[in-house]
Amino acid sequence: MAAPGVEARALFAEGVRAVLGGWAALQLAVAQGFGGPQGPEKAAWLSSALLDFFTQNADLEQEEVEDFLAEVMDNEFDTVVEDGSLQQSPPEPGEEEEEEESGEEEEEAMECGTPPPPSDGWTVVQRRRRR
Repeated sequence: MAAPGVEARALFAEGVRAVLGGWAALQLAVAQGFGGPQGPEKAAWLSSALLDFFTQNADLEQEEVEDFLAEVMDNEFDTVVEDGSLQQSPPEPGEEEEEEESGEEEEEAMECGTPPPPSDGWTVVQRRRRR
């Protein structure tokens, strides 16, 4: 039977591969060739590099991991990630409730009327305040 540390590392490695495999920013960068012809290899390397980063640095803060991933995406894939996916994390206790409460107060409804004629293939969608 494998030692607990080896088993835990294998499970963590599997989790890292799964998260990176589902990360849209990375997958789009690879699919669009932003990493050059070696894009798929760079994505695989990122998985092992991230594992090493966690292994070599104890007590990492979320911002340190975000910075590491942002730097790799910029350097290896010429991609600046601005979709918020670098900062995604589960909400801390209390945060989710605050967001729900404030969201209810500022909720807006979409006005579904006859839009003005489209311009260059675009349709204008206007919002109105909820009464």
